[in-house]
Amino acid sequence: MNFRTLKPLSLALAVSVALAACQKAETPADTAVAEPARPAIDLASLKTPVSSLQAADLDTSVSACTDLDQFVNAKWLAANPVPADRTTWGSFELLADRSLEIQRALVENLAATNADTGTAKLIGDVWATGMDEAGIEAAGLAPIQSILDSIAALDSGDAVAEWLRGNYAKGQGYVFGFGPSPDFANSSMNIAYAGQGGLGLPDKGYYFDDQHAGIREAYVAHVAKVLELAGADAATAAAQAAEVMAFETRLAKVSMSSEELSRDVSKYYNPVSLADADAISPNFPWSKFFDSQGIAAPAMFSLAQPDFHKEVSSMLADVPVATWQAYLRYQAIDSAAPFLASAYAEENFNFYGRTLRGQQEMQPRWKRVLNTINGQMGEALGQEYVQVAFSPEAKERMQQLVGNLSEALKARIEGLEWMGEDTKAKALEKWAAFTPKIGYPDKWRDWSGLQTGRDSYVANLMAANEFNYRFNLAKIGQPVDKTEWQMSPQTVNAYYNPLANEIVFPAAILQPPFFDLQADDALNYGGIGAVIGHEMIHGYDDQGSRFGASGNFENWWSDKDKAGFEERTGKLVAQFDEYVAIDDLHVNGKLTLGENIADLGGLAVAYDALQRELATKKVGEIDGYTQDQRFFMNWATVWRRNFKPEELKVRLQTDPHAPARFRAIGAPSNLPTFAAAFGCQAGDPMVRPADKQVAIW
Repeated sequence: MNFRTLKPLSLALAVSVALAACQKAETPADTAVAEPARPAIDLASLKTPVSSLQAADLDTSVSACTDLDQFVNAKWLAANPVPADRTTWGSFELLADRSLEIQRALVENLAATNADTGTAKLIGDVWATGMDEAGIEAAGLAPIQSILDSIAALDSGDAVAEWLRGNYAKGQGYVFGFGPSPDFANSSMNIAYAGQGGLGLPDKGYYFDDQHAGIREAYVAHVAKVLELAGADAATAAAQAAEVMAFETRLAKVSMSSEELSRDVSKYYNPVSLADADAISPNFPWSKFFDSQGIAAPAMFSLAQPDFHKEVSSMLADVPVATWQAYLRYQAIDSAAPFLASAYAEENFNFYGRTLRGQQEMQPRWKRVLNTINGQMGEALGQEYVQVAFSPEAKERMQQLVGNLSEALKARIEGLEWMGEDTKAKALEKWAAFTPKIGYPDKWRDWSGLQTGRDSYVANLMAANEFNYRFNLAKIGQPVDKTEWQMSPQTVNAYYNPLANEIVFPAAILQPPFFDLQADDALNYGGIGAVIGHEMIHGYDDQGSRFGASGNFENWWSDKDKAGFEERTGKLVAQFDEYVAIDDLHVNGKLTLGENIADLGGLAVAYDALQRELATKKVGEIDGYTQDQRFFMNWATVWRRNFKPEELKVRLQTDPHAPARFRAIGAPSNLPTFAAAFGCQAGDPMVRPADKQVAIW
């Protein structure tokens, strides 16, 4: 059983490299939702402070022209090490903790109401059972024993295939990812996608690279410990752990790396007929799989990464059933472990938290339970969140900012000297089709049909898994619902969805240092303004630029303009390849290219928009700094972030975002406006030489 946050191959986010009316949240008339009394939440009294630009934090011994990140953030970073229950700590984490504080007050209130209908019941049940530590401890492994028993009964490759089909139908996915997403060729319709999966380590490189030999050894020990906790003797557990590692290594050989998938979105799209898919994977016929899921046989679906599925089919024939059983038993236990008795939860944390990412302590139970609620029914909680944490004034100001950024982007596109008129016309057509979403959805999801109770945490999560899976399956073959969001309102993030050509800003990110109704324009434009610009530019990054105004996957570039674009982006790859993040490990400029394009273009667009805003105002210095300086200083404040060394190493291989320090300095060092703001001269570290300076959008 896979309880990890349900992600049925959501290409809307996968290809976007990360992530409405704004009056009081209203409940649709056709959705019955209980309305318990909301707690009074004084946002000013929250324990977690905001991370905002403060003159006292500045390290004036370091020039902004030498290192903008050190000038703005060094003192703060030194005073704010990563807490023991975290692997990173900075602006995003502070806002996430503030959001969790609000959510905790909400769910405690909902749980106390003992509502018998609506989202209040769903959230209250999961919270109450998740916080019932004594009950979870007493249950031990019993909540998933029936799954383990069914694995023990497998006796052939055909039986394994049938078991997989049956468990996918219950929302318990193994081995591969499966779910709906818009058709690349017709983004107004959803089709099914099946993609690679099944690995316990973060990326295929972890199974082969010499630098990860120690992690592989620790992983095998972890698998053995999990199996031993479940009743195997030490020798049997060790032998089965070795088999699991060999099994996953075989899958890893035919898997694509994080870099391959993030930098070539076409790898997700391989349209095939059912007959063609069955020929690729004869021992796992997709015609039978669709039937088992209750999905009408499609004329076409995307069998992404076909070599992976071909290998899984071969493994059903030539891998001993006992090895499949060991693999599935481990997967079932370990994916459920965070929600089981402490022995299982702690072992899962010991490897994935402490060993792999350097986290020293588990987060308190209340945070873990809230994270689970957000993973399984985040929008239901978001419906409560926005009623206490998002104002109409914030919505109105955000709409103004989006409008100003949009006009600034249009002007930059129109002024591009390197782009031909035909391509420019297509770029402007895409600009005109952008859809912004701010705060929370116009239409809330209907949760009727999901049954929860106060008896079992795991049973509630199993019910939610299946409910969410069925909700997603129902989209296959149906028109895309343009009102849906891929993130909940309480998420501290934002995203661009190329298949809908939309930019989305959840309510929780609209706080300092990103956004502050009381702040001067420079801070808001250097914070949320740059984020808005960043998400818009994702529509024109190395992957977003492969989608047209309607969201279809299409080439709207002339050959000459495409070559010019790639010449410029190649310089950006080279810039980030030079950055050394830790020890002798460099940033991967290709893996992080999309985000770096978005940072550079987004910051430039936000600066232009600020100048438009200031054209009708006269703003003097604040704390001794001009508006232009404070704009760039707040950009750096957004990216103040400490990392545990282990976490940083994982991200360097898997994260399409460069480490925060290099985001703080990378884009500004290419902008003449930054140099002018601080009086920087040629030769200063924050002024890239003319032949290496990157200008794209």
